[in-house]
Amino acid sequence: MKEMIRTERLTKRYGNRTVVDEVSLSVSQGEIYGFLGLNGAGKTTTIRSLLGMIKPTSGEVYLLGQRLAEGGKQLWNRVGYMVEAPAAYPDFTVRENLRLFARMRRIPERRAVESVMEKLRLSPMADIKAKNLSLGNMQKLGLAKALMHDPDILILDEPTNALDPAGIVEIRELLIHLAAQQGITVFISSHILEEIAKMASRIGIIHQGALLQELTTKEFEDIRQKRLYIGVCDQTASALSTLKENGYRAQIGEGGWLEVYDELAVRHPEAVSKLLADSGHPVSMLKVEEEELESYFLKTIGAKGAWEA
Repeated sequence: MKEMIRTERLTKRYGNRTVVDEVSLSVSQGEIYGFLGLNGAGKTTTIRSLLGMIKPTSGEVYLLGQRLAEGGKQLWNRVGYMVEAPAAYPDFTVRENLRLFARMRRIPERRAVESVMEKLRLSPMADIKAKNLSLGNMQKLGLAKALMHDPDILILDEPTNALDPAGIVEIRELLIHLAAQQGITVFISSHILEEIAKMASRIGIIHQGALLQELTTKEFEDIRQKRLYIGVCDQTASALSTLKENGYRAQIGEGGWLEVYDELAVRHPEAVSKLLADSGHPVSMLKVEEEELESYFLKTIGAKGAWEA
C-alpha cells in the first residue's frame, strides 16, 4: 500500500531538552493512525514537524513520498490539518470564514463551502458569527477548513476537543468514512483513548519523546488482556480448585470473585459455568472483561493505574 507519511529518526531539541527523540514511523494510504501520548510526550511537536511549522533538529519528514523540505506548494494542496485551537475571524460568519479560506486555497468557492458545511452539519450555523459559536462548533469549523479542499492527508491534533458525545460520534463516523471510502490518510492525536480505539486502524504510543510501540488494532485485540470473572454461591476456594484441576489459570481476586485468564474460558464462559455447576458450585455471576486501550496505554508507558496481571 502506498506510503503517505514517513519520518526517519525525527528529533527535536530545545537546548538540552529532547522533546522528540529519533521517532521513525510510517502511515499508509487509507489508514487512520492514532498517535497517543501524555501531555508533553511530544505529540504536538511531532505533528508540527510533519506540517513544517517547526524545523527538526535532525531527521527527515516525508509526505506523499516527497521530502517535506522539498515539497513546495503542490504538496500542501494535498494536505489538510487542524492543530490545537482552530482559528477564525470572529466577526465573520461561518460561511464567510469558509469562503475566505476557499479563496486562499483557490478552489471553487460556493461548491466547496456548501459541501463541507453539509458534511459537518454546519449549515444551520452558516450565518452565525464565529465569535458566537460554541467551542464544539468552533472545532467543527476548524475541521471544515481542513477538509474543504479534499486533501489526501488529514493531520489532526485533538479534533474532538470540546465536542459533546453526539459531535464526537459524528466526527468519528466521518473520519472512518473518509479513510475507508475515499482513501484519505488520517493522522490523529487525541486524549480520548477509547475514541481512538473505535476508529484507528493503527496506533503509535509516544512517551517522553520516544516512540515506544506501534501496533495494528488487530494486534491490540490479540495481545490485550482478557478475563472471565465468576461469582459462586459459596465454597469459592473449592470452586477454584475445580478450575485448576481442569487446567484453567485462575485465582481469587480482591472482590472475592474467581478470575480466569484462559482465552478458551473467555470465549466460552458457558463451558466454565457448566463445569462448576456439575461439580456442585452453581454460578451466580459471569462477566467477561477485556483490557481497554487506556489501560494498555498506561501499562505500556509504565504509569500507575494500569491493569496489573
